[in-house]
Amino acid sequence: MPRILLLLLAVPLLAFAVAACGDDGPSEDALVVYSGRNEDLVGPLIERFEQETGIETEVKYADSPELAATIIEEGDASPADAFFSQDAGALGALQSESLLGKLPAATLDKVPEAFRSAKGDWVGTSARARVIAYDKRELQPDDLPASVLDLTDEEWKGRIAWAPTNASFQSFVTAMRAELGEEQTKAWLEGMLANDVQPYENNIAIRDAIAKGEIDAGLLNHYYVAEAIAEEGKDYPVGIYEPGDGDIGALVNVAGVGILASANQQEKAQRFVDFLLTDASQEYFADELKEYPVVPGVEADPSLQPLDEIEQPDIDLNQLDDLQGTVELLQQTGVL
Repeated sequence: MPRILLLLLAVPLLAFAVAACGDDGPSEDALVVYSGRNEDLVGPLIERFEQETGIETEVKYADSPELAATIIEEGDASPADAFFSQDAGALGALQSESLLGKLPAATLDKVPEAFRSAKGDWVGTSARARVIAYDKRELQPDDLPASVLDLTDEEWKGRIAWAPTNASFQSFVTAMRAELGEEQTKAWLEGMLANDVQPYENNIAIRDAIAKGEIDAGLLNHYYVAEAIAEEGKDYPVGIYEPGDGDIGALVNVAGVGILASANQQEKAQRFVDFLLTDASQEYFADELKEYPVVPGVEADPSLQPLDEIEQPDIDLNQLDDLQGTVELLQQTGVL
């Protein structure tokens, strides 16, 4: 099966129906951004970019795997100038196809090496931790397993949720493949299915299902719960649990951005990338979205466990580029 079809099968087939900001498409001089980040989350920040720079910006929003697949099919004819991804894996998939251009050292050096492309093709904009979100009315942290791998145990049958079409979940599975190997990852996926894991559309749906008491726990990114706690107060019924000892369930990934090698608006795209790495933008990620800033000197929300205290696995984010292999495995096991 062609690579692009494998990528598209990972998510609902909306890649070719992504809504642009205007019915007639972007104007000739507009910066075109494909955003795998949700409009509700980053729309205000992109509006701020337009206001501060005067650069007209057209944004297409969809899931990161969809947009990566679209760009791969469009190739050098893609109208996109920049790709703002939910995770490193989708950026790595474009890098593997040589579709991203090199970023200047001055941009890359704003971010620690762990949060950027080793080849210089993309840079992280904010970090997030994979967690087990849980119902605080039913569970305590001591009730949760030491490893995400233990969620296949009988006691968790029908009690766990995941979002298999989500970009962050697919990157998590890719990281598991890199860390534990293909066979152990396959066994875990099959074990979760046998244990009646409950599929949901996205991380927000999982969080809300836990809050409503529909499910006991789920796999998602930390900030979805942190945002809700900030809005609803400390009595919000969903908690965050991070496995220790370098467990793959505590993977720290990044949202990130790259400039297409074929971009028509290279200079404007570069200004967009640099804007996302300003202190003001990093503070937006930290304060408004409860993500971890990646530019040194900008503080994370104090309610979060400090990033350097998370016992995360030793995973190089550059290893997360094999989206095709992950999709094949998810299809093979029946997860997709």
